[in-house]
Amino acid sequence: MLDLSKIKAITLDLDDTLWPILPTIERCERLLHTWLQEQAPATALLLTDPHVRRELRETTAQQWPDLAHDLASLRREAIRLALQRAGDAPALAEPAFAVFHAARMQVDLFEDARPGLASLAQRYPILALSNGSADVHQVGIGEYFKGSVSARDAGVSKPDARIFQLAAQTLGVAVCDVLHVGDDAMMDVVGALNAGMQTVWVNRADHLWSQPQHPHATVASMTELCDLLEVPAS
Repeated sequence: MLDLSKIKAITLDLDDTLWPILPTIERCERLLHTWLQEQAPATALLLTDPHVRRELRETTAQQWPDLAHDLASLRREAIRLALQRAGDAPALAEPAFAVFHAARMQVDLFEDARPGLASLAQRYPILALSNGSADVHQVGIGEYFKGSVSARDAGVSKPDARIFQLAAQTLGVAVCDVLHVGDDAMMDVVGALNAGMQTVWVNRADHLWSQPQHPHATVASMTELCDLLEVPAS
């Protein structure tokens, strides 16, 4: 059971917690493909094959194991590898990734996300805690956050306890005084539990729980989270 009296700060996942990630990535890939068709057509053609795309991701991960926590850099290097294989200029990887990254910041927030953030931010300091590359300021919700910690910042990704510990340190509170909120059972809930945080699972799609450890509470929206934390609507 959630102990509200212990909560001094909140860490909050982003992708699939505040916005759906799949349509965002699909839009990024469409815009990247359009750019490649104009600037590197051989690479664009190569990447139409899903088996090639998967193999490029796997090869890049093997070649750059030290970037396992840095999804943005891995994607940039996968683009570079595709350019090399297709005979296009590898230097195009930088502007190509810039196209993808800019699109990555164009998200469609869940309807309850902004009102929920506004309410929570009046009572708690909130820190974004994500394995992804989204920037809350570029997304347009930075005003509700005291800061952010990404896997790239931490050098490790969720569910590693060290990223949660760094988040608590950044907030200036003990790990046990932080509530972590996120959608992923393993990355968010189990990771935060193992680090010593209380947890709330955001289950928007009515998934079945799959882990032996359990969250302190489950909600289906940011509205329900505010109700759970007894935070009045803004």
